Amino acid sequence: MALRVLVPTARFAEEISGPGIEPIVWHINDDPADAPTADVLVTERPREFARRARVADIPGLRHVHLLSIGSEWILEHLPDGVTLSNSRGAVEDSTAELGMALILAALRELPAAARQQGRHEWAPLWTSSLHGSVVLVLGHGGVGKELIARLEPFRPAVLIPVASRARTLDNGGQVHGPEELPGLLPTADVVVVTLPHDGSTTHMVDAAFLACMKDGALLVNIGRGPVVDTDALVTELGSGRLRAALDVTDPEPLPSGHALWDAPGCLITPHMAGNTAEFIRLATELTITQLGRMSRGEAPLHLVR
Repeated sequence: MALRVLVPTARFAEEISGPGIEPIVWHINDDPADAPTADVLVTERPREFARRARVADIPGLRHVHLLSIGSEWILEHLPDGVTLSNSRGAVEDSTAELGMALILAALRELPAAARQQGRHEWAPLWTSSLHGSVVLVLGHGGVGKELIARLEPFRPAVLIPVASRARTLDNGGQVHGPEELPGLLPTADVVVVTLPHDGSTTHMVDAAFLACMKDGALLVNIGRGPVVDTDALVTELGSGRLRAALDVTDPEPLPSGHALWDAPGCLITPHMAGNTAEFIRLATELTITQLGRMSRGEAPLHLVR
């Protein structure tokens, strides 16, 4: 019997269609109708918070495959016995790439240059640079490692990886533990957050963390919004002491009147790190692999639960 698979777009349905697969287009955020009976849900994270709970109401559901790495949003809504996998290996490169774009845009004052262009104003800017900076990367998972690989050719003075525990890598490199942050943060010109969101990382970047950062430092968040205490960040940005470049925020989507929109020195992109054609290609290939394994009775790859 064919696997009934809910997918978010008609194009995705066309790509995965094949023997033993019955694709059904249903978008967890946008489709007003209740989900039809299905064995598998392939989904992105709903933009609207209330739509997340729809996962619990899908008749016959046996497995969810996420078009992302992060899975924190779905765990409380996942029915007992339903397994969960993510798209590890498909999204890390695009996320690291946007991280680089945010760092370079903020350090080289590209938003200011764009505003000058809008005014038809030619006024060359003197800026800071990634070359010669001390960069601390918080998180040494897939995204953190890919970001560090991209940072190295830009010749920062020092790269400081920080993870949940200190360790020495096979190449002799040192990963620092979180207990070392109070001593490391005052040295960093750029701090990049690549962490997932769970109970241990909520507001890890709080007022005390931000207070340890040096004057003029740049905070970049390409992990998850709730890792950063938004109120504390708004306070620091308002004082002009720190700068920020954020692809993720808390709350998200960011309401139109939120203080972050107009905070001095803050560059915001709308959670778009994974939104590339290459990610779609890789995620589609992985989904086809997952469905093929399930149709043969094999366990999916990258199981989260």
